[in-house]
Amino acid sequence: MKTLGIIGGTGPESTIDYYRLLIATYRARNPDGSAPPLFINSIDNQKMLGLIGAGELAEVSEYLLSEIRKLERAGADFGLLAANTPHVVFDILERESSLPLLSIVEATCEAAKAAGFTRVGLFGTRFTMQGNFYPTVFAKAELALAIPTAADQDYIHDKYMSELVRGNFLPTTRAGLLAIAERLRETKKIEALILGGTELPLLLRGAETESLPFLDTAKIHVEAAVARMLS
Repeated sequence: MKTLGIIGGTGPESTIDYYRLLIATYRARNPDGSAPPLFINSIDNQKMLGLIGAGELAEVSEYLLSEIRKLERAGADFGLLAANTPHVVFDILERESSLPLLSIVEATCEAAKAAGFTRVGLFGTRFTMQGNFYPTVFAKAELALAIPTAADQDYIHDKYMSELVRGNFLPTTRAGLLAIAERLRETKKIEALILGGTELPLLLRGAETESLPFLDTAKIHVEAAVARMLS
């Protein structure tokens, strides 16, 4: 069995969710009571987000690579970033890291395609919604991607940074995000919504409707990780 290395702390609440999902997903496939081998390297999320916000992507890459190498030295066979936002530099990390990395974007794209979707919406931080890492991967799969209006992006980003990454999950924010999701469905004719921030499922999990299913990136990423661990 392969050992998984996780870059976590990005943020802490979603890293805890990843761990719980990994254990549950693994045990669903191996109901013998055992647990999967893994390491979690909990990094400084404030430092990472500050560098990304300042556009210091070379420094972001250098920082994350140094943390990924710690996982490799610890004995991990492959790794993942337990967040969407740092995938802004995933291409660089994948190229420079000797530890194989599992992309949350690639895994989500494969899940969307397998579900038969052709046009999906994207929620996340501003870095995720405005970045090119989702559009690039989805365009190769011939999947259309839609993002909210500028004003709605501002709302999502503000709530993400001021509440969700701090572990504050409020009913009013949940209602606000669901209203934006419905507007996106009506105006952009999306068939599903990507929860492109791993804190978003902690607030919105269970709120999907028949007319607008969610692609839970944390859950999708974990399922892909467990499959690789057991391969």
